[in-house]
Amino acid sequence: MLLRATMFRRGRTASALLAIVVAAAAATAALNLFVDMQAKLTREFRNYGANVAIVAPPAELLPQDVLPIVESALNGRGYAAPFAYVVAHASNGTPVVVSGTDFARARKLNAWWQVAKWPDGPNEALLGIKAASLVSSDGKPFDLSFEGHTIRLNPVGTLQTGAAEDSRIYIPLSEFTAWTGVAPSTVEVAVSGSAREINTAIAKLRDALPRAEVRPVRQIIEGEARVFGKMRSTLLAASAIIIVTAALCVLATLLGWVSDRRRDFAIMKALGASQGLINSFFAGEAAILGAVGGVLGFLIGVQIAIWIGRVNFHAAVAPRLAIFPIILSGSMAVALVAAITPIFLLGRLQPATILRGE
Repeated sequence: MLLRATMFRRGRTASALLAIVVAAAAATAALNLFVDMQAKLTREFRNYGANVAIVAPPAELLPQDVLPIVESALNGRGYAAPFAYVVAHASNGTPVVVSGTDFARARKLNAWWQVAKWPDGPNEALLGIKAASLVSSDGKPFDLSFEGHTIRLNPVGTLQTGAAEDSRIYIPLSEFTAWTGVAPSTVEVAVSGSAREINTAIAKLRDALPRAEVRPVRQIIEGEARVFGKMRSTLLAASAIIIVTAALCVLATLLGWVSDRRRDFAIMKALGASQGLINSFFAGEAAILGAVGGVLGFLIGVQIAIWIGRVNFHAAVAPRLAIFPIILSGSMAVALVAAITPIFLLGRLQPATILRGE
């Protein structure tokens, strides 16, 4: 009967299958693009630097083992770099903010910084473009003093971010501490993952460092959440419209099936088939239709997502096999939901009336 329903009612079968394929393909393309772009955007947002800041309480310093504590809390899901700050004076008396940091960590954390050259030797400094004009406009070595202690630095590169970093001078943390005696008071952290994972990491950091202030960098986190929120809303709206349209098309087709096959079901009832068996048979047909449409729609949708990524975003979109179970189960669910009304009509069929031709 399954084969007969397919082969002798090809038009109705094809229209129902096409509706499910279109819905599954559109949902696959949207989900594949969303998941892939979310992963890419997450990596891009991480390139914009820290999204969490750990700050020591006023008049206090962070623990000496703060970096191991932070890395243990992150469990491999981010980067951290320490920063210490003082206000020093140039040889002409101009005040300037000097920061000590681990350049290897800072470079990994702030890949978005526009740096001409990173320091890699002793007494070498990285100058913000505004600070460079104050202490060493000609690029020659210069002196800085802090509380009666003087250090001579060699500028090897300039830094430009368009923010406060442009007015600072960065030197190696070991030399900074030996010169000023000041330990790091801030650790900047770039936590990878979703908004929920970032909040979980913040909670762990607060538990591990109860005296420190652990706060998110709102510009990064809120910007990321806003982009993902708009993408998710667009995806849900488009998918809902497509799924409802597909369900209506399948419903119309299945209603036609019931009308065309009244005699088949009437004979089954006359021969002793229970209503539950007939309902299960019809639901099985709908489920098979949904499964076939889901598989075909997934294969087509993946190709559509790859094409959209290449044409509109100029980026490769990788097929996300993790969404296949969602598409398959969703397609079968749409077909089964559309079968509810036809199954209700099957229960009202009277075999004697139909077999007499009335």
